[in-house]
Amino acid sequence: MRVFGLIFKNTLRHKLRTALTILGIGVAILLLGLVRTFIAAWYSGVSQSAPDRLVTTSKINITFTLPISQKEKIERIPGVKQVAHGTWFGGIYKDPKNFFAQFAFEDAGMFHLYPEFIVDSATMHAWETQRNAVIVGVETMTRFGWKVGDIVRLQGTIYPGDWDFLIVGTYTGRTETTDDSQFIFRWDYIEQRMEKEWPARAGEVGWWVVKIDDPARSAAISKAIDAEFDNSADETKTQTEAAFQQSFVAMSGTIIISLQVISILVVGIILLVAANTMAMTARERLSEYAVMKTLGFSGGHLFGLIGGESMLIAFLGGVVGIAAIFPVAHGISIALRAFFPVFPIEAKTLIIAAFSALGCGIVAAVFPVTRAVRMRIVDGLRRVG
Repeated sequence: MRVFGLIFKNTLRHKLRTALTILGIGVAILLLGLVRTFIAAWYSGVSQSAPDRLVTTSKINITFTLPISQKEKIERIPGVKQVAHGTWFGGIYKDPKNFFAQFAFEDAGMFHLYPEFIVDSATMHAWETQRNAVIVGVETMTRFGWKVGDIVRLQGTIYPGDWDFLIVGTYTGRTETTDDSQFIFRWDYIEQRMEKEWPARAGEVGWWVVKIDDPARSAAISKAIDAEFDNSADETKTQTEAAFQQSFVAMSGTIIISLQVISILVVGIILLVAANTMAMTARERLSEYAVMKTLGFSGGHLFGLIGGESMLIAFLGGVVGIAAIFPVAHGISIALRAFFPVFPIEAKTLIIAAFSALGCGIVAAVFPVTRAVRMRIVDGLRRVG
């Protein structure tokens, strides 16, 4: 108990320096947690992908559309249970800064493919009976202050003109990590207008979502789908939903690598801050350690004093940093919700942050402990200041 008392007293001996060290470690832990959270947000689509869903796009590029006639051929392929299509709309609500995902779904069957979207029966009925109906995620409803029954006008970019949508209801995510910011409406609303105004663009969809009976056969089924359209004007590329989401993450590969490097550098900063403090502390107390050795304190006692002080400072800094992650991440998620609808603070992130702080506390104490234990009493007593 006396050793623990000395640890606390030594920690508080230089209150300003200790406070600044704790603050520095806390800021470093906060940055580490935020970097890890940004990486988790980038990969959130991959982690939420279903193993029994495939995505079929144009072999050229996802921006190229596919003919609606492909559906029947895909449905005949063994192992395919359900097929539906989706289309990116890309409209502007008042200002280009008001970005949110907008998708045209084939019909209610698409919602069966995505059980993570929870829609009540009344909303689904209204969506099926009103051609310009739209179901909006609760996050986007809150963001713009919309309510059921409102008319929302979007200015088309991919599909020119003004488009009016009637909000008939909302959807929620089955889990906290489900994207509940999407704007989902009926594809036939686009198709009807295309047939009248741009007939050449009628009968075209963005991609196919394919539900399969056995995830273990995803590679074989994907190959069979693409083989069906080989050497045609509309060749396809089919992959698992996770791989499809991963392809978007790969586009930002340099950013991801940069964030990972930053996370390593942050750990290095923590180590430097803690090591500097402990080195200064040990240098100032060499004569004290010599006196303690003279009085019978062993190397183990010195190890406990120096290491305990380092660990205590690192622990307090870690607590400050981890506690700050939650409000700061919440603020960032609000500011960037258009780009990161899911901004999860994973348990893994908190564990890494905690072990980084404590690990740096241990490493920072190694040199001072070694020096104090190996020091000869006469050398320590000779040192002044």
